[in-house]
Parts: sequence; C-alpha cells; structure tokens
Amino acid sequence: MTRTAFTPHKLGNISLENRFTMAPMARHRAINNIPNDLMAAYYKQRASAGLIITEGVSPSPNGLGYPRMPGIYTNDQVNAWRKVTYGVREAGGRIFMQLMHTGRIAHALNLPRGAKVVAPSTVGAAGRIMTDQKGPQALPVPQAMTAIEVQQIKYEYVRAAQNAIDAGFDGVEIHAAGGYLPEQFLSPHTNQRTDIYGGNIENRSRFLLELTQDISDAIGADKVGVRLSPHGTENDMRSYAEVDETYTYLAAHLNDLRIAYLHLANVDVAPAGEPLPVWRMIREQFKGTLILAGGYTVFQAEEDLASGFADLVAFGKPFISNPDLVPRVRKRLPLNIMVDARTLYTPGPKGLIDYPVFDQELVNA
Repeated sequence: MTRTAFTPHKLGNISLENRFTMAPMARHRAINNIPNDLMAAYYKQRASAGLIITEGVSPSPNGLGYPRMPGIYTNDQVNAWRKVTYGVREAGGRIFMQLMHTGRIAHALNLPRGAKVVAPSTVGAAGRIMTDQKGPQALPVPQAMTAIEVQQIKYEYVRAAQNAIDAGFDGVEIHAAGGYLPEQFLSPHTNQRTDIYGGNIENRSRFLLELTQDISDAIGADKVGVRLSPHGTENDMRSYAEVDETYTYLAAHLNDLRIAYLHLANVDVAPAGEPLPVWRMIREQFKGTLILAGGYTVFQAEEDLASGFADLVAFGKPFISNPDLVPRVRKRLPLNIMVDARTLYTPGPKGLIDYPVFDQELVNA
C-alpha cells in the first residue's frame, strides 16, 4: 500500500490521523511568558494536523531569549498550557511541546529578573535581537556555563518535560537546531570548552545525547523527539568540516535511544523541499519516525512519503494562513497563500487567529 499524506501513522504509543505535521513556529504572544486564550484558540484551529509541534517553549528563565516567549517551568505556565492541550485534544488532534533554550541568542531585556544569557562558551553571535523596551539590540557576549550549570540545565529540561506531560502534551521535542543552546554545544565555533562537553565530536554531542537520555528516562523515549538542522546557518551558526560526520554520529546514537522521532529541517540551507545529502546518511542510521521540514509542497511531500524516505512532513507558513490546511488539501480547495509578515510576532489576535477557513457554503451561494 502506497503511503500518502493522509495515511495514518503510529508515533510511539499514539496514532496520528494523517502525516501532516504543523512545524514549530515562534509567535511571541505569551504575555509575561504565560500561554493565554489566544494561543489556545490558535492551536485548536489547526488540530486537523496529524501532529502539532508548538512554538519554542523555554525550560527555564535563562532560556527566555525573546520577548513574549512562553515557558513551562512554573505552576501558572503548566496550568495555562492545559487550556491548549485540552482544546487540541477536544478537536481530535495530537500535540508535542518543543523545548527551546535560546542560549546566546538572547538579551537581558527579554529575561526576567535574576536570569542571565548563558552558552557553552563566551562566543557572541553577530546580529541583533528584538526587545519590547528598546527595539532591536545587539546580541551580547554570553557567560560560559560552569560544569555545575550544565548539569543544572539538564535538570531544568527534564523538569520541563515532566511539566509538559502534566499539562497534557503527548510528548516533547528537543530543539537542537536554529542556533539555540543544544546546537551551540554541537558546533566547534560556538563550543570551545575543554571539559567533557567540548573538543571532539563525541564530546560536543554529549550534552544533547545525555539530555535526550535523561528526558527519555523521565517521561519515556516514545514521548521524545529531537529537531536537527545539519549545515544550518540560522543565528550566526557556521559550517565546519565535521558537520556530516557529527550528524550521522548523532543519528546513530539517537536511534539507539529509540526516541519517538527525529525531525530534520533545511530552513535556510537548501532549495525548498529539497533534501540535503546528509539527510540520506542520517536516514540510514535512524530507523524510527523521520519528519522532514523546509518549504515542502504537498506534491514533494507525497513523493518522499511514498518512497519511504519521510514518515511525516512538516509545514510551517501554510498552517499559519490556513487553519484548515489539511481539509483544504484533502478536498483540493484553494489555499490562502499570503502570510502577513508584519503580524507574525506581534501581540494580539491579528495574524494569529483571524485567517479564514474555507467557506464552502459561501462558494456554493
């Protein structure tokens, strides 16, 4: 039987009605870092996706690098996320929370009192970051994490994962791409440590692999996904000679951990919907569910699903402008193509929950 985007899929111990995945996308609506009713409505509107992966959610105050970024480390946050998961489940959907620590991609103005900008090493990133108080600001040089702080942040991730399950999520995704903290450990440009977390490929991979193991031990490996972006250049990440070797090493060890899925993104490093050569190498090493993301069309998604290369395909902007993306595609209805870039990250409902669903009755009239 040929697999299509509408073929059900078993992910760990849950069943997905289709193979459309809503990609994690920052929306910056969490006032005081707490999810709200707008966010609950936004995710519920898109629950026809086989799997939703949320925007990045910080496991600790230090990870809140952006304005209005949600967290999952306080009771208030956990209780607020329950509205999101309840709405998605009520609409028949499945949802994972993406755990994202921004590391050096942060500014003190975006952090709560007492928090600080930390990273594997004191290597700053080029570029600027938005703040609500003073607009765009230069990214600062981070503080290098001590050996104790490395262990502490792993504990914070584990606790955040447990909180996510308590809030009703089906699982969590570790964001190890985008130039954020776990990827900062992977790259020799951002990781200049001389302890067991720096140096060769094995040491630079240690933080992510230990983190994945710890979270798997706490909530079950079948509830854990990992997002990677080999050759990614977001947030001033740079290519290096051992990129392919690093990611095939990771894929093999993540396969051994029997996690729910591996999520590969080519956001800025390949033509839309075009797999990178290293993805094939990763697929040889990782035998579990593989999610591919990066400018896919439905036609390209169907090709990679039918061939068995992909198990799920993630779509980003099409889900922003089409809350009913899956039924539209199923019925071959036209899509809302335009996304209002001006409202991607602004507070309020505009550009979040006001994109129209297809009104078949209006068309018939």
